[in-house]
Amino acid sequence: MALVRRKKALEGEKAQLSDSKSDKEIDRTDGEDDKNSRKGKKATKTKAKPEGKKKWSCVDSCCWFIGCICTVWWILLFLYNAMPASIPQYVTEAITGPLPDPPGVKLRKEGLSVKHPVVFVPGIVTGGLELWEGQQCAEGLFRKRLWGGSFGEVYKRPLCWVEHMSLNNDTGLDNSGIRVRPVSGLVAADYFAPGYFVWAVLIANLARIGYEEKTMYMASYDWRLAFQNTEVRDQTLSRIKSNIELMVATNGGKKAVIIPHSMGVLYFLHFMKWVEAPAPMGGGGGSDWCAKHIKAVMNIGGPFLGAPKAAPGIFSAEAKDIAAARAMAPGFLDNDLFRVQTLPHVMRMTRTWDSTMSMIPKGGDTIWGDLDWSPEESYVPRKRKQRDNDSQIAEGNDKGTLDSQERVINYGRIISFGKDVAEAPSSEIERIDFKGAVKDNDVANITSCDVWTEYHDMGTEGIKAVADYKVYTAGSFLDLLDFVAPKMMARGGAHFSYGIADNLDDPKYEHYKYWSNPLETKLPNAPDMEIYSMYGVGIPTERAYVYELSPSAECYIPFRIDTSADCGKEDCCLKDGVYSVDGDETVPVLSAGFMCAKGWRGRTRFNPSGIRTYNREYDHAPPANLLEGRGTQSGAHVDIMGNFALIEDIIRVAAGASGEELGGDQVYSDIFKWSEKINLPL
Repeated sequence: MALVRRKKALEGEKAQLSDSKSDKEIDRTDGEDDKNSRKGKKATKTKAKPEGKKKWSCVDSCCWFIGCICTVWWILLFLYNAMPASIPQYVTEAITGPLPDPPGVKLRKEGLSVKHPVVFVPGIVTGGLELWEGQQCAEGLFRKRLWGGSFGEVYKRPLCWVEHMSLNNDTGLDNSGIRVRPVSGLVAADYFAPGYFVWAVLIANLARIGYEEKTMYMASYDWRLAFQNTEVRDQTLSRIKSNIELMVATNGGKKAVIIPHSMGVLYFLHFMKWVEAPAPMGGGGGSDWCAKHIKAVMNIGGPFLGAPKAAPGIFSAEAKDIAAARAMAPGFLDNDLFRVQTLPHVMRMTRTWDSTMSMIPKGGDTIWGDLDWSPEESYVPRKRKQRDNDSQIAEGNDKGTLDSQERVINYGRIISFGKDVAEAPSSEIERIDFKGAVKDNDVANITSCDVWTEYHDMGTEGIKAVADYKVYTAGSFLDLLDFVAPKMMARGGAHFSYGIADNLDDPKYEHYKYWSNPLETKLPNAPDMEIYSMYGVGIPTERAYVYELSPSAECYIPFRIDTSADCGKEDCCLKDGVYSVDGDETVPVLSAGFMCAKGWRGRTRFNPSGIRTYNREYDHAPPANLLEGRGTQSGAHVDIMGNFALIEDIIRVAAGASGEELGGDQVYSDIFKWSEKINLPL
């Protein structure tokens, strides 16, 4: 029994020991759990910190903004393509009233149909150019558009694009290893960029009365080249000649209607002399070729006598819009855009385009005026109102005539250094001749510049001499270009001329350099042919400029338009350093209209066969709202290609009408009055 008791006592002690151990283990476990929970809380707190509100950066804002725009754009694009085609027209008519029928629809209802084949001659920059051979940086761009279309390569590889768009600075032709050629067919210039029409509206309206590609031809050419060089390199003039002959032959002998636009007007003027001239300089068609093949030449926005807008483009790589943009964001265009020195690159590129020299004002001071006189000296802008869709009536110019008696503007001073110089009497202007100035290359450290320009060789003395001459007219501007751009002018002097012929029978005028200047050449011997000058009016158009010296800096263009020069009045012609006259926003009325109003009117030494000429002006009316797009009554230089009245005139002539049947001259400006002020022997 004692043994039994002793065993039970031992078992009880073991049980107590096991209980105490289990309690300790439980306590230890609880302690470890507490520690782990505390560690977990700390870890949770530690992890919670990075999960706080993230800071919103500028990049995030930009990405969000761009994303919203893209999303909205794609939604609108989807809705636009999903909705019935009649809805946009319904909305537009609900706001603006009933829209007139497009000219093609209207004239088809009148019974008009295809008769004469038509040839389109595009102007500068509106024709597409594509790559056929390039450097390594242009890999993958074979037959892709470098000019026209989306211009995507400008943003992706700007320096490569500039290299391929530039021509050789010595020859004016291709650089080694690069071939950029004009796009062919109607697509070459129907749209300049997606949604921005040039010839598309006219082509569509001609199609409505039955025209198609066999009766329409786009005479595309490389608009960068001098006119004669388009034949030397691409045989473009020969191709135009062959196509016109083919179209006339396959359309029952009906003569062609030629429709040039902008610089294409000068190009076709050159063609008409080339086609008659004997080979090898000319096409060998004979003196009666134009009489046999051309019914009418309907020039749209033609800069027959050049465009003052070309002056700042060549001199400082800018115009009114670029100067205004530079004033709003100083230094942006000079240095920051695309991470290259943009304006110097633009200048270097465009100064290799010899065609730009065809736009330099022709006729000198006789046409454009001198320090004390100009044909448009009494012009002031007229106030304009928007019109209804059916209105074709121009508003009066009585107020302009009244104001013009109170002020005279010296438009003959194409470039003036300072507003005070532009307005001062000529007797008070002290000028120092720049021609004898010494040039050096102390302007900039050329090795630090992205691109070389001819200004780097002028030096501070040469630049100062240009500014000290104070004021330049159309005549002295040529001397200025010889001084600041000698390489460009050396090439241009072989292809273009800007004077007035004393004797058109002089054999020297048989050279091709005179063929695009209407003041130094004769029209063809084609008395049955008609020539139209069709252009917009009622828009302030660049005529003269106030300049200043740029702040000194390396790699800079030393001259720029002085955007601070402004008269401060609503009806003033001086705004942002630019004097404006009547025109189509690019070509002044004087240049577009003078030859048909006076120089070629009747039998003159410039028009010995008496070809009939007509001035057809289209008074500008801006679109009433955004739904009208670029409008159907625009007189702007490119937008006029969608002007219903102009398109109707073209279709009527293509269908067989004459200028007299159109109503003869249609004039809203003072072109006849200004023409009479020009003392040009006829």
